[in-house]
Amino acid sequence: MASKYLTNLAKALLGQPYEDLTTREQHVIDALAAGEPVAENVNRVFEDQASMGNLLADGLARIVGSWGFILSFLFFLVFWMILNTVVLSRAAEFDPYPYILLNLVLSTLASIQAPVIMMSQNRQSEKDRIAASNAFEVSLKTELAIQQLHEKLDAIANPSP
Repeated sequence: MASKYLTNLAKALLGQPYEDLTTREQHVIDALAAGEPVAENVNRVFEDQASMGNLLADGLARIVGSWGFILSFLFFLVFWMILNTVVLSRAAEFDPYPYILLNLVLSTLASIQAPVIMMSQNRQSEKDRIAASNAFEVSLKTELAIQQLHEKLDAIANPSP
């Protein structure tokens, strides 16, 4: 049960009893009444919730999505083709044209990379939702604090007889 102060504050600022507010609105009213900030470091909150697999997916997506990886992989592919076409063609070729083994490696790599990158993208979406929720709470608290200031200024400017 909310205190009378919180109930009155919620009623005055949001026009609803404290018990009828959403959890986020109650959190903002509680913080406003206590004079505490509602802003959180979203990155810290998000990293605290991350599992080892999530951190691994983020790291892999960061590496695979870089120009360094793309260029080094392109170099590897060209090296593989030259090695198997020119150098090893004189002897028994390891993976002759059309490079069946190379295609198998590339397909396997793609089938592993795609879900890992999707996991990282889903985590980024989750982080964006947390940030948006936090931004909503901060904006609501700011709006309510400004509303309180207006009411105080109005009371000073227009004192009751």
